[in-house]
Amino acid sequence: MAQSPPQISENRPVIRQLDDAAINRIAAGEVVERPASAVKELVENALDAGATRIDITYADGGKTLIRVTDNGCGIAPGDLPLALARHATSKIDGSDLLNIHTFGFRGEALPSLGAVGRLTLTSRAPGHDAAEISVAGGQMNAVKPAALNAGTIVTLRDLFYATPARLKFMRTDRAEAQAITDTVKRLAMAEPFVGFTLRDTSGGGEGRVSFRADPETGDLFDALHGRLARILGADFAENALRIDATRDGLQMTGYAALPTYSRGSSVAQYLFVNGRPVRDKMLYGALRVAYHDFLSRDRHPAAALFIDCDPTLVDVNVHPAKSEVRFRDPGLARGLIVSGLRHALAEAGHRASTTVAGATLGAFRPEYTGPRIYQMDRPSPTARAASYQAQAPGFDEMRSDYSARVEPVIEETETAPQDLPLGAARAQVHENYIIAQTADGMVIVDQHAAHERLVYERLKAQMAENGVASQALLIPEIVEMSDGDSARLMELSDELATLGLVIEPFGPGTIAVRETPAILGQCDARAMVLDILDELADQGDSLSVRARIEVILSRVACHGSIRSGRRMQADEMNALLREMEATPHSGQCNHGRPTYVELKLADIERLFGRT
Repeated sequence: MAQSPPQISENRPVIRQLDDAAINRIAAGEVVERPASAVKELVENALDAGATRIDITYADGGKTLIRVTDNGCGIAPGDLPLALARHATSKIDGSDLLNIHTFGFRGEALPSLGAVGRLTLTSRAPGHDAAEISVAGGQMNAVKPAALNAGTIVTLRDLFYATPARLKFMRTDRAEAQAITDTVKRLAMAEPFVGFTLRDTSGGGEGRVSFRADPETGDLFDALHGRLARILGADFAENALRIDATRDGLQMTGYAALPTYSRGSSVAQYLFVNGRPVRDKMLYGALRVAYHDFLSRDRHPAAALFIDCDPTLVDVNVHPAKSEVRFRDPGLARGLIVSGLRHALAEAGHRASTTVAGATLGAFRPEYTGPRIYQMDRPSPTARAASYQAQAPGFDEMRSDYSARVEPVIEETETAPQDLPLGAARAQVHENYIIAQTADGMVIVDQHAAHERLVYERLKAQMAENGVASQALLIPEIVEMSDGDSARLMELSDELATLGLVIEPFGPGTIAVRETPAILGQCDARAMVLDILDELADQGDSLSVRARIEVILSRVACHGSIRSGRRMQADEMNALLREMEATPHSGQCNHGRPTYVELKLADIERLFGRT
């Protein structure tokens, strides 16, 4: 008697068709990860319906209640059962999955929510009476009349009651509430002309408003600036650069903060593609690359960037949550972000963030904090000039003391130095800081940090003009790797050669390093090549060689710049100020720290109680 092979069981498993309830619960695991995911799907549906006002209410971190009310186009009573059916949608007809102009299109959100919670959908479309339908755990009830003036109300109660195991993976109510707030804020950034209200009713009653953003007015940039100021704070809006760049069908708009307004983590980075908030590793990597020459490794830029393009150029159907996208040409999108941001940073010139001055003023402590007895009026310009003339002889003996040298007042010409952005040098204190007078205040310049940046930019310009010199290795370095890595690296051989790194194939899965950048001196060629491969795998592009060369240039600039402790004459200090005004990125040193602090006269007078 023949025996069946041991790997084949006599009791073969039977293939069964899952019922709709099980299918929807499985789908809900992909679409609805947590209460914030449900809020995202419902708010996006409201935006697709053309709503201009969206109110979101939640309780207990969204676990017991989520209600989204909008004034959109509404749903006709006859379409309500279909709205809760799986893969039923009014946003696409299924003929073209690339030309998508709406947030939602998969037809999974409402049936998934109804499969794991208790969902009630109330809506009224123009020309129809209001109607209501409810579903609990996948069991749908009949449509019945309701009272509603216009729009739609979606009420979700007891999320995941039908799948109690999911509740064990929920975080605290506070953490889930914070996730909901972050989600609503991201959506509000992308729609500045739509009003949003977020309310927490955990304690019962009407609850409290945790976030509110009224519709903005004006053109797109004005509206976006106002919305970002409301969400990210006035400091970000005041220190952000306007971004408007276009390349081969892709347009990038938004605001990016100055390097001196950096953060300790990437929490202030917001990216959108066709109005959709995304968390794309490639786009975040491009943002980091754009700032890599201005910030140290432990600092992160702040930005809100919006990339718009023809829907056929980007695939949003990568994941059910639609938080990941795939561009038809990823290099084009990446290059747009890098070049657009660098161009904006270069146009900012010597500008530094205002928060630097605020921190400086905050560090001052008045010697006397008692009540002010009298108010001193500001003297007139004539009185000030007479006072300065009377005091001038008294400072004459200080001209040789370099801890507080006072420079003679320069005669005003057609263009007075103090009317220039960084003013006219008046003194040098502690042989490191230049005190300059501007038209409405004063500027304190760190002479070493400022000159270090100027020299660094000069060296980079020379490198871009003349290229990077390379040195030939006496014995080529042979590096073994996989065939795929070798092919990927050889695709960049021409670009690496411009940076002084010359490589060539040396058999299957092997390359030979012939030359290395001369400025790096003796270096580990094999480790450099492997670092490049790691960056290619992580970011799709490599900056290892360029970054290393720029680190060396930064070090050379540091040693070649004006040292702390050097005595500078008035013409030298003024020449440094003028060069800072003419050099891009001179507002921060090579490590992202500010090179100068500007204090307004009104702020200084406030310190002394003169206002």
